[in-house]
Amino acid sequence: MSLPQYFKYKASGVQWPTELPEHWGIRKVKKLASRVSSGKTPTGGSETYVDEGVVFIRSQNVYDEGLRLDDVAYISDSVDEEMAVSRVMPNDILLNITGASIGRSCIVPDGFPRANVNQHVCAIRVLQDVSVNFIAWYFKSIPIKTQIDFLQNGAGREGLNFDQIGRMVVAIPTFSEMASIVIFLNREVAKIDALISEQEKLITLLAEKRQATISHAVTKGLNPNVPMKDSGVEWLGEVPEHWGATRLSHLTRKIVDGAHFTPTYVDDGIPFLRVTDISSPGIDLSQIKRIPLSEHQQLSLRCNPEKGDLLLSKNGTIGVPRVVSWDWEFSIFVSLCLIKFNKKMLPYFAFYVFLSSTIESQINAEIKQSTVINLHLEKIAGFKFPVPPIEEQLAIVEFLNVETTRLDVLISEANRGIALLKERRNALISAAVTGKIDVRRAFQQEPSTIQEAA
Repeated sequence: MSLPQYFKYKASGVQWPTELPEHWGIRKVKKLASRVSSGKTPTGGSETYVDEGVVFIRSQNVYDEGLRLDDVAYISDSVDEEMAVSRVMPNDILLNITGASIGRSCIVPDGFPRANVNQHVCAIRVLQDVSVNFIAWYFKSIPIKTQIDFLQNGAGREGLNFDQIGRMVVAIPTFSEMASIVIFLNREVAKIDALISEQEKLITLLAEKRQATISHAVTKGLNPNVPMKDSGVEWLGEVPEHWGATRLSHLTRKIVDGAHFTPTYVDDGIPFLRVTDISSPGIDLSQIKRIPLSEHQQLSLRCNPEKGDLLLSKNGTIGVPRVVSWDWEFSIFVSLCLIKFNKKMLPYFAFYVFLSSTIESQINAEIKQSTVINLHLEKIAGFKFPVPPIEEQLAIVEFLNVETTRLDVLISEANRGIALLKERRNALISAAVTGKIDVRRAFQQEPSTIQEAA
């Protein structure tokens, strides 16, 4: 959409934004709000949460797209009374002021029930002489995000205080222009968000297709006409007649986990891999932890990973596989286990089996039986595996290498599309709320619509 600019601009007198339409002004947040404050942690902390009661909003509930309440906490009426000064109201703007989510913001919708916030969320109550919806959009703009980044970096920590928030500046057009900008952004951002949603659905479908392709190949093979038989294993169902099915322990030479001791991290030592290190496509040697050679040598007497072995996460994010494809020496933490295969199983075929729904089902069944998300070695050794002939394992691996790469490219393209759409959304919001574009004649406006937008 191509939109005109205003006829004349002036220097804003502030760093963000640097210029404005000639008739616009600048106000500090503390001059356009009757309240800038946060809540607190209830006496007793999370122990005071109840199953039903007053909504208690935390930073994980506040997103630029709106409130997410799927994991919202609740507090009792008595605790809410104790924290009455931090209650929020419809049309308050909520801003995350600490941690990794700092800067995320949203408006409390009309009709929202009684609610409170904790100390990580600031509530801003806008005065009636400005449009709260315009200010809510402004808090999603690049100028505000930039001010927040500058303030938190200047303080050397991830956190904002009320004085800093109050000193942040906002561009102020006329009240009618605020309403026009709100209407414009409501419509145009909704269109962009719909496109983002379509790409997210596509990514979900591609991920499902990826796992279905892997699962079918490692349990049914590549020949659709091959005779089938009952594997005798609930998680496998039917497999090709000439295949076997057995416990993982019958296909391995060793299954052992990593360091049980508390490692000593050093700047220059032996790479020490954890779950986070094997979860991404590449291993960044500049970011991983390292341990002294003496600790590595002590650990290698029991756990000696080599090229061609398979690593599997057994704590935290469990079930993540990674074939060792590198030659450098390393050790692993206790959250990983090392699997060395015998001649009946190719490591890369096992890698794809671990990515299949058959292993996922076995892991989920184990999780349901325990409150601790932890795969013990004996459970891993007991996983039921399909066992094709080695030459067929190789053919399946080659097929899946091609198919998963093709699907990964499509997923990557969809993710890039989402990133570009988000950049476009951010740029559009920032341009509109700072007057870089003039949206007043972008559409016909009914008086009632303008009043509602304010």
